Amino acid sequence: MGDTSGATATPATADRPELKRVMGPGLLLLFVIGDILGTGVYALTGKVAGQVGGAVWLPFLCAFVVALLTATAYLELVTKYPKAGGAAVYTHKAFGIHILTFMLTFAVMCSGLTSASSASKAFTANFFVAAGIGKGHGTALLITALSFMTLIAIVNLRGVGESVKANVVLTAVELTGLLIVIGVGAWALISGDGDTSRLTEFKVPAGESPFGAVTAATALAFFAMVGFEDSVNMAEETKDPVKIFPKVMLIGLSITGVIYVAVAISAITLVPPEKLSKGDAPLLEVIKVGAPGFPVEIFAWITMFAVANSALINMLMASRLLYGMSHEKVLPGPLGRVLHKRRTPWVAIIFTTLLAFVLIGYADLTALGGTTAFLLLCVFAIVNVAVLVLRRDRVEHKHFRAPTVLPVLGAVLCVYLASPLSGRATKDYEIAGWLMLLGLALWALTWVLNKYVFKRKADFDPSHLDPSGPVN
Repeated sequence: MGDTSGATATPATADRPELKRVMGPGLLLLFVIGDILGTGVYALTGKVAGQVGGAVWLPFLCAFVVALLTATAYLELVTKYPKAGGAAVYTHKAFGIHILTFMLTFAVMCSGLTSASSASKAFTANFFVAAGIGKGHGTALLITALSFMTLIAIVNLRGVGESVKANVVLTAVELTGLLIVIGVGAWALISGDGDTSRLTEFKVPAGESPFGAVTAATALAFFAMVGFEDSVNMAEETKDPVKIFPKVMLIGLSITGVIYVAVAISAITLVPPEKLSKGDAPLLEVIKVGAPGFPVEIFAWITMFAVANSALINMLMASRLLYGMSHEKVLPGPLGRVLHKRRTPWVAIIFTTLLAFVLIGYADLTALGGTTAFLLLCVFAIVNVAVLVLRRDRVEHKHFRAPTVLPVLGAVLCVYLASPLSGRATKDYEIAGWLMLLGLALWALTWVLNKYVFKRKADFDPSHLDPSGPVN
């Protein structure tokens, strides 16, 4: 797939000093795995089962294949241009269209909001179990979810240092929870308590084929696979990124893919799909059935810890992106204001938190997860095309080169899964459409103010941003 030896970094300059390279293969692998694991599998396994039935493992496998294809495009680009920036930088370099780069960056930000909102709902469902209250209903769930998001905003306002060491701890917690589910499922199968006949059963609505059911479920399950793309933003802090990125990202994706399929198999062999699909904490049901003696409250706390981390990092990312775009003069100036002592972007934090409030009150967990997957599928389709366009741009060092057929297939499959042909819910388009209209309105407002009021020109340089995608 190409020679990955050669140059390892772009040179530092006086106005852009080189970041400290602290991440070797081990830490980078944990970063990739930790970014992918989280809300998606903890909260949406049941929703996927509700769409496809007992063959719930198949959509996760299909989602893994699509993610793997797109990962090869990211690997070619990050080893060709080993700098932070991600999809926004690649799109700007490939097409040079200001509005396209902006809308893609705004879409990444919105995917973070929908991901954080889904994490808030998953946190709430597990909180009621962990506290011994029960499942909770209506108003109580909504108030708890909004309170949780308010707490995230307060932590965000105080300032949070994101460190690799913290990511190692959080990854260990998330992984422990999933390994418990796999272990419980394996023990049940060994003991003869699991029902493996469900693994080949499809839930097919009237007038729909098994293929349609699987693609619709894959469109949702893809939410669980996102996060691998975030690692490219660590390129300038990775030791020899050109050499180690391909191996590490592919290994990390493969590990998470195996874990997700194993979790899905464990879940469905213990709990029938109609029961698994109820509620926002499906893996708790698996523990209750497969290990009645296991204190379910402990597992609920593990799940809460995993999804809370997802929500916090996504809200940090969203507010930071708004702050960065404001300073690039492509969003209104007030969004770039910071607290004097804390040095945190308070206006952007309040704005993104209010948007999250609306999403929490307006959409359920399935719609929020589906919208996150839809927005990122659109971003990934553009990245797969960008890697082909940038083949004309030669660099001096050798780098990873994906076989042309892989980004082509990746682009086609991403577009298909994002389209109505995949059976995607109308609610996904509705939520994404309103968010994109808001982004377009903000961009247009800023353009008018810059041109006619402040008499200044926006010079959008996406490399100044840190457009990380949502953490699962």
